[in-house]
Amino acid sequence: MPASERLDETHFRSIADLIERQVGIQLPPVKRTMVEGRLRKRVRALDLDGLDTYARLLFEEGHLKQELTHLIDCVTTNKTDFFREAEHFTFLREAAVPRLLARARRPTHLKVWSAAASIGAEAYTIAMVLDDIAREIQGFAYSILGTDVSTEVLKVAARGIYGLDMLAAVPPPFRRRYVMEARDAQRREGRIVPELRRRVRFRHMNLMDTRYPVDQDVDIIFCRNVLIYFDKPTQRMVVEHLARHLQPGGYLILGHSETMAGVGAAGLTQISSSIFQRAGA
Repeated sequence: MPASERLDETHFRSIADLIERQVGIQLPPVKRTMVEGRLRKRVRALDLDGLDTYARLLFEEGHLKQELTHLIDCVTTNKTDFFREAEHFTFLREAAVPRLLARARRPTHLKVWSAAASIGAEAYTIAMVLDDIAREIQGFAYSILGTDVSTEVLKVAARGIYGLDMLAAVPPPFRRRYVMEARDAQRREGRIVPELRRRVRFRHMNLMDTRYPVDQDVDIIFCRNVLIYFDKPTQRMVVEHLARHLQPGGYLILGHSETMAGVGAAGLTQISSSIFQRAGA
């Protein structure tokens, strides 16, 4: 592979250190090939002659500030699916919502936050489940906030258009109700229906920020499969920040591999392998 298609060690380390400082994601040497592959598209978009030229643009020629958002978009991982880790949505329907609705403080309106929303599949899955519940409970309302550090994935989320292969994970009754398939069958895509899209707001946010621009009485926070990219101190910091935005008795739902991060110090009690509740229920 030509040298222009590789990052030298110094430039890779500079990018890795920058990404860890900015968004908390660790990029060890084994991720170097992945980072190079993702950055090549940006190099082509800028009509540069190689990856090290791009790195010099960032660190030696003063373009880091205006390029930072694009760099973050390139290197962050945005794996997501509809109804991923389906047990969490069973818990949402069968346990979390009934318990929260039984409380006196706000019995008819639930606030849910998808804190690593990626392209929106998680937020729209939550919306489908809650909308289905709302059809059975008169006066029940809900609102969903989806946030992510990548501006590019948030644009996809706001459009709500997905390939049919991805939408195949949506149960057929929900797919018929909440997905409009393209009239041109060759496009093989569908769009989340407008009434569901109106229930979900998407906003750019970095979990490494010291303050989150989010309500502090959220009922349920989903933050799944993102903490695994952080070191232990950052995991604890993020969980503590998230917990401050839960109302007493609210739930924090992590990914199945994320059953750590000092939740006791954040005032949370573990109630199942990846589900935690704020004290005060």
